[in-house]
Amino acid sequence: MSNTIEKALQRRREAAAAENAKNEKQPTPGANTPKRRSAAPARGPQTLVEPFDINIERLEANGHVSVTGQRRGINEEYREIKRKLLANAFGPLASTLKNSNIIMVTSGRASEGKTFTATNLALSIAAEQDKTVLLVDADVLKPNVLNTLGLERRQGIMEYLTGEVDDIADVLYPTNIDKLKIVPAGRTHHLSTELLASQKMHETVDEFANRYPDRIVIIDTPPLIGITESAVLANFAGQAVVVVEEGRSKLSDIRLSTERLNPNMAIGFVVNKVVNKDANDPGYYGYYYAEDEKKANEA
Repeated sequence: MSNTIEKALQRRREAAAAENAKNEKQPTPGANTPKRRSAAPARGPQTLVEPFDINIERLEANGHVSVTGQRRGINEEYREIKRKLLANAFGPLASTLKNSNIIMVTSGRASEGKTFTATNLALSIAAEQDKTVLLVDADVLKPNVLNTLGLERRQGIMEYLTGEVDDIADVLYPTNIDKLKIVPAGRTHHLSTELLASQKMHETVDEFANRYPDRIVIIDTPPLIGITESAVLANFAGQAVVVVEEGRSKLSDIRLSTERLNPNMAIGFVVNKVVNKDANDPGYYGYYYAEDEKKANEA
């Protein structure tokens, strides 16, 4: 399925051009009848999909990374995290990783903050001058990316995998943040594991990884423990960010989580919900990325 997205976009451009030509064609009812332009106005190029309009003020009020240039503590934390991820994706380590620019964000168990981390990473990377980011919600059992960003539900990756949507471009939505695009999870399906493990999904992820050399793909996946979908998705990604909650995540859970990941990945950890004891910054939560390891079984 090489160049799937580009082919879909080309088909849509050709369809729009054909529709424009049809609208502009002059009728010829008779040889002596003056030719008149069609009363219907010609339509311009059609928008592929309706963009998502993210309420940036709402995000910032909820503690997300600011995309308006404000100097905030959370922005600095995620700058530090993303620098490591970008170095792995495009630096010397990239040659040793398959799909080094595909980053799965997960956790051992639910409610440790993985979606909050995934969306903040996407927002932070979208601020890069020479990078674009695609945020994919692959937590098809409990999708939360759109809810976290305050967006309405739409068709997504599951509709594409089941064939209800013909082209992946139909569920790849631009946003009002210039360098950020989103693929929602879509509707839940009883064969979600099999669909995510399919050749169609494999080729789609390869397309995401290889079509645009400046793109980072952030995949929000289900928790690793007790859910098979995450282990399947780990085979597609070159990097994994495992979110652990301070004071809650057990060392045994962290070890079990890393055992379910591909041992050839670069694996790092974000420690979430770290209460800052600084009197000048009460109640601040910190986010820390552990040193990268090709294997993290010793975590």
